[in-house]
Amino acid sequence: MKVLVIGGGGREHAIVWKLSQSKSVDKIYCCPGNAGIAGIAECINVNQNNFNALLDFVKYEWIDLTIVGPEDPLSKGIVDLFEKDGRKILGPTKAAAQLESSKVFSKDLMKSHGISTAEYKVFTSYLHAEEYIRFKGAPIVIKADGLAAGKGVFIANTMDEAMDALKIIMKDKAFGDAGNKVIIEDCLKGEEASYMVFTDGKSIVPMVSSQDHKRIFDNDKGPNTGGMGAYSPAPVITEELEHVVMEKIMKPTIRALRSEGINYKGILYAGLMIDKGVPSVLEFNCRLGDPETQPVLSRLKTDLMEIAMAVAEERLSEINMEWNNDPAVCVVLSSSGYPGKYRKGDVITGIDEADKMQGVHVFHAGTAFKDDHVVTAGGRVLGVTATGKDIATAKARAYDAAGKIHYDGMHYRKDIADRAIKRP
Repeated sequence: MKVLVIGGGGREHAIVWKLSQSKSVDKIYCCPGNAGIAGIAECINVNQNNFNALLDFVKYEWIDLTIVGPEDPLSKGIVDLFEKDGRKILGPTKAAAQLESSKVFSKDLMKSHGISTAEYKVFTSYLHAEEYIRFKGAPIVIKADGLAAGKGVFIANTMDEAMDALKIIMKDKAFGDAGNKVIIEDCLKGEEASYMVFTDGKSIVPMVSSQDHKRIFDNDKGPNTGGMGAYSPAPVITEELEHVVMEKIMKPTIRALRSEGINYKGILYAGLMIDKGVPSVLEFNCRLGDPETQPVLSRLKTDLMEIAMAVAEERLSEINMEWNNDPAVCVVLSSSGYPGKYRKGDVITGIDEADKMQGVHVFHAGTAFKDDHVVTAGGRVLGVTATGKDIATAKARAYDAAGKIHYDGMHYRKDIADRAIKRP
């Protein structure tokens, strides 16, 4: 079979890497791909938002399945177009993808169907939002309504931080039209975790749990990023809690959408806050998380192509999902200046040496080729991922491998997975 993967980050490299292990996959294409993906797939030079060109490519090459990595094409309706033409594609429709593309839609759906989330209010007026912040005080959370590459959420611990965040979203328009509406919500306390499932609209099959590290600096300091590292499993998600998450959050969300006339197929990701064993939803994503995908797929034993086809063909109940018990840790290496304006074009060395280490795989995120060298081409550059007999071993391997890699301005957190290791 032939498969097309849309996207060019660390998540997509992990997807392509796992697909390459499938006995049923003969050829993998990726649009646009990156320097790492190019080693195991054919990268095609088509704009990932040019859906008609992608559809023509799928028809011409007789592609059996398309897998959508990033949120932007989903929010713009690529699945609708492909399904209308009878093409198999993994991902939710534009209406279903509103769970991620509109935080207002998501929060309103949760509220109306009794799914636990923080109290909130929605504003289109800067002055009214400012007035509400002064009334509520800090800490408080300010979110842009639309897509902002994981950077549109501000956890403000002081009034000054809250006002700055509101200004960035609504006045400075740092996220464009995504900031036309803001959600201001109570700041939930507890421990965060990521929980992802496959669903064909009828059956829901969970993946192993994971935990992301959003802030740029150690000890969760500094601005939010797309994610500076992740590990799996997340010990905070116990077997008992997983049952609660499935019965109180994941299944009710799919049912809630169905009651609104929306059939959700693909991957559903819940960003959770766990407080005293009680989960609440921070956000939903409509695709695999990045960098959570890297450690999660590193533990997947079942053929990913079989799973993806079963979702697309609405026969997920036939799949018996199996996972490796060994934990996995991913450490993200970023460019100087990220998550703000960052450098590009710095030559990267040591990737091959790191990749040869036991239990290690280096996933490319923001890389490209220049004069026969692999160079930096994004804010998040690499996701150094390792497995081990326990989280401490996986972490040590990941950091040993990261130490082999060098480029000017390289930055990474030194505390990925510490919370799990220190957990009593």
